[in-house]
Parts: sequence; C-alpha cells; structure tokens
Amino acid sequence: MKRAFDILASAIAILVLSPLLLPVMLALRFSGEGEVFYRQQRIGRGGKPFSILKFATMLKDSPNMPGGDITTGKDPRILPMGKFLRDTKINELPQLFNVVRGEMSLIGPRPLTPRVSAMFPPEHWKAVNDMRPGLSGAGSILFRNEEALLANSADRMSDYARLVVPYKSQLEKWYAKNSGLLTDLALIAITLAVIVRPQLDVHALLKDLPRPPADLAVEMAKVAKQQSNAREMKA
Repeated sequence: MKRAFDILASAIAILVLSPLLLPVMLALRFSGEGEVFYRQQRIGRGGKPFSILKFATMLKDSPNMPGGDITTGKDPRILPMGKFLRDTKINELPQLFNVVRGEMSLIGPRPLTPRVSAMFPPEHWKAVNDMRPGLSGAGSILFRNEEALLANSADRMSDYARLVVPYKSQLEKWYAKNSGLLTDLALIAITLAVIVRPQLDVHALLKDLPRPPADLAVEMAKVAKQQSNAREMKA
C-alpha cells in the first residue's frame, strides 16, 4: 500500500509541479556554475547507498570545502539562487524521481551521507534500517531550520552530533514505531502547512511526538523568533 501510494502521489506531484520545475531548471542552467542537478551519495534502505537528486544550490566542490556535509544558513558555498531554493525547499523536489525509482518514500527517515550516518548510534539504525528514507518526515519537519540552527557554529560536525543527532534519532524512531498510511498523510499535510505557517505547533498535531531537550528547545526557539522577525520586516 505504501509503495503504491508513493508511486501514484509522486507521479501526480511531478506532473502538477512541472510548470515550476522547468523554469527552475532553465534558471540554474544559465546561472551559477551552470549545473542543474546535484547528486550525492546517501544511505538508503538496508544500509544500501544511493544517489540522491537535488537542484544544484551550492558550489560543485562543496563536499571537499570547509563545512563538509553540514550546511548552515550563512554557508559561503551556497550560490545566490541556491538560498531561495533552499529556504523554500524547492531544491528537494527532484527527489520525487528518487521516490518513483524506489530509492525513497514520500515520508520516512531523512537519508544521511555516510559521514553523518556514522554519528548515529546502532539502536537508531536497528529501528529504521528496513525503511526507505523519506523526502519528508518528522525529523525533516522539526529540523526544517537546521541550517539556521548551526549558522553560528564554530565546529559544525561537533555541534551537529551534540545538538541534532540525539533528538533527530528520537523523531525517526517515533516514525518507525508509528508508521502507516494515516501517519504519512498527516506528515504530508504538516509538511505543506509549515511552508505557509512556519510557526505551526507540530507537537500539538502529532500524538506522543518526542519533544526536544531543554538546551535544543532554547536554540530552536531563538531561530524561530529570528526568522519570524525577518518575515515581519519583509512584510
């Protein structure tokens, strides 16, 4: 049922979004470094690596530059058009093709690079190893401001391991425990809703969703307030 839903919904989304995808592809082709797509190795179902597809938003040699696999909101590797694509999450839409190919699901644990996946403990992989990684999911929604959260970090990998990994692992294990069509539909609806209403209280909508530890909650609240102030200034 889940696989059939993924194929049908992704195919419809590609058709509906094609008027948006095609202009973005043309704009990328004639701007920045001329690259339209970015492919990167991620860890998929059963620990099998696959090539994730995104719109190109960063310099081609970004993985070998300072910052590595962790990107922040102030990252100098991000191309001018890339910031808009990342802020709106449009850069993630090519992953609909990963879903059609069976490498990903619409909803699931977020696929990680080999270096980042090594930060997660064995019990995390025991819970999610048999699941296809997702285009969105509980971890993706709650950490939608991850780049801003690490924007002022002096050691991104260390701060990611300290702040992000423990809570994101809890969220992904929550999904593994509660996965099902209704959960997927709820997470798809929330994914779309937070684009329109970033201040939406996700915990009020999802039963038993783990809450962040106190130190992380403080940092997340700071980022949310900063982004809210920025939106008010633009309005």
